[in-house]
Amino acid sequence: EAEKPGMVIGRHGTTLREITQETGWTPEVVRTPPIESSTVKNVRNFLKQERNERRDILERIGRQIHREEMSDDQWVRITTLGCCREVGRASFILSTPETRVLVDCGDKPGSEDEVPYLQVPEALGSGANSLDAVVLTHAHLDHSALIPLLFKYGYDGPIYTTEPTRDLMGLLTLDYLDVAAKEGRAPPYESEMVREAIKHTIPLEYGDVTDIAPDIKLTFHNAGHILGSSISHFHIGDGLYNVAFSGDIHYDDTRLFNGAVNDFPRVETLVLESTYGGRNDYQTDQEDSERKLKHVIKNTLERDGKVVIPAFAVGRSQEIMLVLEEAMREGEIPTVPVHLDGMIWEATAIHTTYPEYLRDDLRERIFHDDANPFLADQFNHIDGGEDERQEVADDGPCIVLSTSGMMEGGPIMSWLEHLGSEEDSTLVFVGYQAEGTLGSRIQSGRREIPIGGRNGRGSSLTLDMDVETVDGFSGHADRQGLENFVRTMNPRPEKVLCVHGDERSTQDLSSALYHDFNMRTFAPKNLETFRFI
Repeated sequence: EAEKPGMVIGRHGTTLREITQETGWTPEVVRTPPIESSTVKNVRNFLKQERNERRDILERIGRQIHREEMSDDQWVRITTLGCCREVGRASFILSTPETRVLVDCGDKPGSEDEVPYLQVPEALGSGANSLDAVVLTHAHLDHSALIPLLFKYGYDGPIYTTEPTRDLMGLLTLDYLDVAAKEGRAPPYESEMVREAIKHTIPLEYGDVTDIAPDIKLTFHNAGHILGSSISHFHIGDGLYNVAFSGDIHYDDTRLFNGAVNDFPRVETLVLESTYGGRNDYQTDQEDSERKLKHVIKNTLERDGKVVIPAFAVGRSQEIMLVLEEAMREGEIPTVPVHLDGMIWEATAIHTTYPEYLRDDLRERIFHDDANPFLADQFNHIDGGEDERQEVADDGPCIVLSTSGMMEGGPIMSWLEHLGSEEDSTLVFVGYQAEGTLGSRIQSGRREIPIGGRNGRGSSLTLDMDVETVDGFSGHADRQGLENFVRTMNPRPEKVLCVHGDERSTQDLSSALYHDFNMRTFAPKNLETFRFI
């Protein structure tokens, strides 16, 4: 581990080769995070501890991948286990006569009971070990929350994802268990299962082509959505068929990431997210969004109020941090404390651990600590104590970024209790609010807020603070971005399955792509199976 891995690697790899010759070992060089991350530290230590078992796991997986093919048949099928005509519980089975791969396994925001249809024969109905591999597109819980559950059911195979996604999955799933316990719900699995998932993870870098089965090669490409998010491209057979799962994508560059990659050797079928695929789902231009956010913040601070921003710990928070750092540095808004509550500071530390996954110019700033925007003086990490929150509430104007982004529990509820009755303060939504969540209800005008208990069990408060929504910070492409992604895709797919959006959004996008590009499109329901060969 080194603060400057280039020093260890040496010019053209000379030092690395020298170490290998002297020791007989090929070193893996990792970057020391500029902000200390307990998640990264724990994951690295755990993997070192488990190295003997990992060696056995990897050898077994290798033998399984390079086994002789058993079938002469040729077909490719996708079965939808979730996130069709809905947002959340993303999960698919990609199957051939030889292989079964599970792509994503998430929960549904705002719902405790709706989980992927894992019990059906195509999924775990014939046993978890009938799966050859699990592929995780990114770490958001609607894609990753139930990955550890597979190990409770007896799965013992690999999880393919990027290195930052592995670390973020550990962070978010452990928090998922913690929130369930605090709310008096039975967690779906134990923390030991999270460790099993990490132990079985095989991290891949963007662009690396990797055999994951006798008849399937996997390549990850940048999806532009959150840290480590990937479009998963499957090359099946010896040139037989190619499928790409978009996961969640953002087509244009953002402050954090380069835009999604859509250049592939071949793609016959694309499984495409449709979160903002509706006919009128056009987001505000990012510059306009930033201008509006700065305007709302400035007005609130000038009347001595506080700005509370519920934000996803991963992605949206760091995007907002970059906007605030620049606006304060350039005098566009007053320099006030920016308090980061929940997992936001830890998630930010993980971002700084993997600068190679960030936008080119931001990466260079992080390499130079004196220019690292995330280390700006105004950012204050709140450790989660109520006393500290009370101090902030009693103090002067400030900005609070807090999880959870959809206001489904988490420290944001505490901030509502502290500041909800302040007429001079403002609650600002900057991310997607799924139907049925408290965030969505407040956005729609509800002002009586349940606190101290789930689903209204407990007391309530009246929200007197202003409520604003600033679109344009979503990690998802809007309708135009989704159409542009397909329009400029090289090569353009023959078929598109529009998923991960409500019924209107998936059907609108499916219809538009059919009419505009003359391709076969579908808005599948859950539990449908498509055969492609």
